Amino acid sequence: MKAKAAILFQVGQKLDLREVEVEPPRSGEVLIKMAAAGICHSDRHVMTGHLVAQLPAILGHEGSGIVAEVGPGVTSLKPGDHVIPLWRLSCGVCEYCSNGRPALCPAGSQIRMTGRLLDGSTRFKLNGKEIKHFAGVSSFAEYSVVPEKAALKIPEDFPLDKAALLGCGVITGVGAVFNAARIKPGSSVAVFGTGGVGINVVQGAAIAGAAKIIAVDVLPNKLEYAKQFGATHMINASRGNPVEEVRALTGGRGVDYAFEVIGLPATIRQAYDSLCKRGMAVVVGVTPMTMEVSVPIMTLVFEERILTGSVYGSSRPLIDIPMLISLYRAGKLKLDELLTRRYPFAEINEAYDALEKGEVLRSIITF
Repeated sequence: MKAKAAILFQVGQKLDLREVEVEPPRSGEVLIKMAAAGICHSDRHVMTGHLVAQLPAILGHEGSGIVAEVGPGVTSLKPGDHVIPLWRLSCGVCEYCSNGRPALCPAGSQIRMTGRLLDGSTRFKLNGKEIKHFAGVSSFAEYSVVPEKAALKIPEDFPLDKAALLGCGVITGVGAVFNAARIKPGSSVAVFGTGGVGINVVQGAAIAGAAKIIAVDVLPNKLEYAKQFGATHMINASRGNPVEEVRALTGGRGVDYAFEVIGLPATIRQAYDSLCKRGMAVVVGVTPMTMEVSVPIMTLVFEERILTGSVYGSSRPLIDIPMLISLYRAGKLKLDELLTRRYPFAEINEAYDALEKGEVLRSIITF
């Protein structure tokens, strides 16, 4: 079958909308008719070359849709099911999956590194030449084929536009709070970067019961958003030293938890420097592969600080996404407020321009 798709041919280029050939799902795979796809910085990192991917590829790793067809051997899904594609495929049996860390499963890394599905081939072709899958999802296509285990069934009455946000931005931000940091009620938190993922760190901290949530950004509109999502204090980092301001707000002590959601060595160091003794800094932001950060060893040792990372919210999607849906239905998780703009598929490059300018919290394209 034929479908429109947004293809990245080379780093530094805009996405190119083309009509591609989509092959039917093979054994253990499903064909998804995409309803919506999230506009996320991770895809932007691929466009700029900060994140390496096999090209040409159909980007998009955050989305929602309806199962159109299933391949042989598929038992957990059927045509008509509403699903969220999961960009970190997990096998369910390796040491990481068995220990509750499916985001670290080698199966997901294999698809991300090769741009091909588990059998080593792709389901997309353009003029007879293969087009790669990005993160095993490729949600920037009207139809996409994914492994059965990379499609999570959701209730049919849950809005698909909101569902698209859960597949990356929400689960990454809220998950970093719940799973990576496991913050305690009454604690203090600083969030460096309050864009689409950072704002979910803010609301995750609020849901978890943090008493003081300090939002740090350079854009006033993002700080105002952070206040709406639960931040108790706002710091405009363009007007001074954010570390000094964080410490001033905590009586010189520093925060229990700091989250870096930008992807810059300077802000990672600021998050670390904002910690109290035994504090934890969680790096969520994606940096270019060659970047490094240094921290003073003496504070690491004598203050027992922790510097760690979190991919995909260190989550268990089969458990965490249903939980997020429950939190939304209970009025505790803000998704309506998070979705600030919708674009038709044809305006996907305009959507990324708006993201770069900081005009939106989270936006989607609809098919």
